[in-house]
Amino acid sequence: MLTDTSYFLLTSLQVMSAMFIFVIGVGALWTVYAFIVDSTQKKRAVLRNYPVIGRFRYLFERLGEFFRQYFFAMDREELPFNRAQRTWVYRAAKNTDNTVAFGSTRNIATPGQVMFVNCPFPTLGEDAVPAEPLTIGPHTRHPYTTAALYHISGMSYGAISRPALEALGAGAAKAGCWLNTGEGGLSPLHLESGCDLVFQIGTAKYGVRDLAGSLSDERLREVAAHPQVRMLELKLSQGAKPGKGGILPGAKVTDEIAAIRGIAVGQDSISPNRHPDVGSTEELLDLIARVRGVSGKPVGFKTVIGAYGWLDELFEAVHRRGPASAPDFITLDGADGGTGASPMPLIDDMGLPLRVSLPLLVDKLDEHGLRERVRVIASGKLITPADVAWALCVGADFVCSARGFMFALGCIQALQCNKNTCPTGITTHNPKLQKGLHPPTKAERVAAYAQNVTEEVGTIAHACGVRSPRELRRFHAQVVQPNGLTVGLDALYPKPVPRSAVAPGRLQLADTACREGQPA
Repeated sequence: MLTDTSYFLLTSLQVMSAMFIFVIGVGALWTVYAFIVDSTQKKRAVLRNYPVIGRFRYLFERLGEFFRQYFFAMDREELPFNRAQRTWVYRAAKNTDNTVAFGSTRNIATPGQVMFVNCPFPTLGEDAVPAEPLTIGPHTRHPYTTAALYHISGMSYGAISRPALEALGAGAAKAGCWLNTGEGGLSPLHLESGCDLVFQIGTAKYGVRDLAGSLSDERLREVAAHPQVRMLELKLSQGAKPGKGGILPGAKVTDEIAAIRGIAVGQDSISPNRHPDVGSTEELLDLIARVRGVSGKPVGFKTVIGAYGWLDELFEAVHRRGPASAPDFITLDGADGGTGASPMPLIDDMGLPLRVSLPLLVDKLDEHGLRERVRVIASGKLITPADVAWALCVGADFVCSARGFMFALGCIQALQCNKNTCPTGITTHNPKLQKGLHPPTKAERVAAYAQNVTEEVGTIAHACGVRSPRELRRFHAQVVQPNGLTVGLDALYPKPVPRSAVAPGRLQLADTACREGQPA
């Protein structure tokens, strides 16, 4: 017995020694090979000057994102979303305790911070009421009425995976909110979910295009015939890349995605930077009227505001045509909106942030007397109850989010949305990575997240002394100024004077100033 044991141990040591020598030999051969390749290549100066060891520079560069996220960044430091924001969403999605102890880690003296004004006599629980229903598109054959405050913004099937879409659809149905299809067309997965849908028509008109790429009334009628499709949204631009169309890398264009969109398999799907048939406010209203006439359902558009003189032109054109010609809603995305693939100059530097553009849009609608006719949907980095409450204070009717619901699905902000390598299976078509996302479980989290956001917006509203979130007004919030003092939103954005009350000469000067890009 002892002899057998000794023999086994001796053999094991010999095998391990041989393996060790083999590994060392392979490593040495690889080092020689890498030295020759690095020192002779002409593309990277670091590798040419420091063969082999220069490769560690690129390794550390990639690992840096990981270490900054988990070890070195403070709770409130990261971008685009910090750890405190993500942690709140994770807890809300899991329905776990989201209370904190020993005070806030947020620096409340930072200029730009929003602070809500609590009432000395807050609303009692028994006096609180849920958000009242609002109707979108009262002039259409099939208006849409919903009381839900918080909804899922546009994410195309293709940009997100099959299990992610299944979870979002089922979660939206449980929460009673809508799901925007994104510009990638209407898939069977959208319809199987049972939730309300907003069908987005992008600049490439995927899903409702003819062979030439133009809008097809026949295909539009087929899409709108589905009872779940409650509204249709024309996408003019989106937050991370205003002025550029959607981008779906070829690695994500599978046979299924290509069939839904009507494009070639495996090739980058790049939409035009605007609707070819919309080059003016008049043509925009024409297209809205056409889509509304074919579908019979509310129609609006999604945009990022930059130059804003065109809003006056648009609303003046509405008055010439009549209130029924107005868009039924405007989805306003901010420059702080997000996407999986975008050129850095656009994602960093183009468009106005939502905190500037949302008050501007609401005030323009008030100024032109269209505020009750056109519903306002705010979108762009609004993932916590405070974000949603701010938007309601400013004047939004509804709030949408994409990245908030991605966090509810389990997104860890790995910043790999455009590489088909998403480690949580949300933005990849790799079956091995998708298997980690269990749709029934994640659907529960999507619904819980939407419900908890709404509930805690109500908590803020009740602390402000109102019964319902939609009763929040600008005087319920203040903004920290550089001098440390706070100023109310109502003072920063005073109620505009209706155009009917402005002298014609003064109105003309205001129009000229706006068209030249200056505040009126």
